[in-house]
Amino acid sequence: MPSPTERGRESAYIGLLMAMALILSYIENLIAFQPGIPGMKIGLANLAVLICLYLFGWKEAVFLTLTKAVISGFLFGSLFTIVYSLAGAAVSVVTMILLKKCSLFHMPVVSAAGGVMHNMGQLLVAVFVVENYSVFYYMPVLILAGLATGIVIGAAAALVLPYIQRIVRKGVF
Repeated sequence: MPSPTERGRESAYIGLLMAMALILSYIENLIAFQPGIPGMKIGLANLAVLICLYLFGWKEAVFLTLTKAVISGFLFGSLFTIVYSLAGAAVSVVTMILLKKCSLFHMPVVSAAGGVMHNMGQLLVAVFVVENYSVFYYMPVLILAGLATGIVIGAAAALVLPYIQRIVRKGVF
């Protein structure tokens, strides 16, 4: 069982990752990226979620991703944004946790699967909200977008993670 000091340090790092996720969400809202698919985003905040998953574990990653979805929805979106984001985030983080646990996939693959599943979770909510299955016509584009952005975000996380692990091990903060 970790000491109170270690738990406090871990909480501080998770707080920093939350701040990082919210800043990346804000930056993503500033980027004029409109490919013609409603709600399609790059997923920059997933960088913090991946780092959290690989650095601290699945419970912390679930906490981070769901909390980030709610807070960023209140800050930069609306109630619908929160609902869509929570659906995508929940499906995405569960997928990434399962793929990481089986230890067969590298971080970019785990991230790409998370990106695709995030889009699928949001697509299912869209079908429910608009009560029309024609929304599924977006699926091929959303799969490709999730793969592309997920691979890039996963590769970035894989490059940064060793440096962050070194900082955490040394207990710099």
